[in-house]
Amino acid sequence: MILEVCVDSVESAVNAELGGADRIELCGDLIVGGTTPSLALYERIREKINIPIHVLLRPRFGDFLYSEEEIEILTRQAEAFSKAGADALVIGCLTADGQLDTEVLNRIMDAGKGTPYNLHRAFDMCRDLDEALETARKLGIVSILTSGGVASAPDGIQTLNRLKQNAGNVDIMAGAGINSQNLSYMLERSGLTAFHMSGKKVLPSQMKYRNPHVNMGMPGFSEYEILRTDTKEIQKARAVLDSWK
Repeated sequence: MILEVCVDSVESAVNAELGGADRIELCGDLIVGGTTPSLALYERIREKINIPIHVLLRPRFGDFLYSEEEIEILTRQAEAFSKAGADALVIGCLTADGQLDTEVLNRIMDAGKGTPYNLHRAFDMCRDLDEALETARKLGIVSILTSGGVASAPDGIQTLNRLKQNAGNVDIMAGAGINSQNLSYMLERSGLTAFHMSGKKVLPSQMKYRNPHVNMGMPGFSEYEILRTDTKEIQKARAVLDSWK
């Protein structure tokens, strides 16, 4: 049973490993769904943990239809993280009509040759998941992170099972809304063997002075709350998965 934990800080990466994660997906800005992390963050985490690091490549928040400049950035990021030794790169690009953009994905994959590629939840935004699965298989994608095309993986269990049955050598990893409390539900109702979660908790900021007149972030999100992977939550999830071996 594979447990992947998405993180966007050194502290969260260390906590994930301590909790028993098999690997991490390294992102920046998880509060907006994740973007490409900095190379410096990757390098520091590589110094601190021993489990594999899969690196998300996503140039911005929002949809997965990218401009030529954004595609150029993605190819350079793929090359850089591949040379840096990332264990896998996590990508996803769509056409305007909701299909995987094979031309763009091939360009990115060619830029980081020799590194395995996974598909992130851009997959869930495709108009036809079965078609997208076949396209991903032909591209040589190793793993697909998916909720089954709905808001949370527990709600997409039937679709996840169908995808798993038809995936061939592509690993289907359930993600979105996964936690230690619903893992047993997922295991009882599926043949899935890979799960993705953040296991995050909210830590209060240590700032004593707080200017109430200025907001430096996104409206609706407190600047004085820090999201961090909770080692205890990862330990609980690990225990559930291990009990099903």
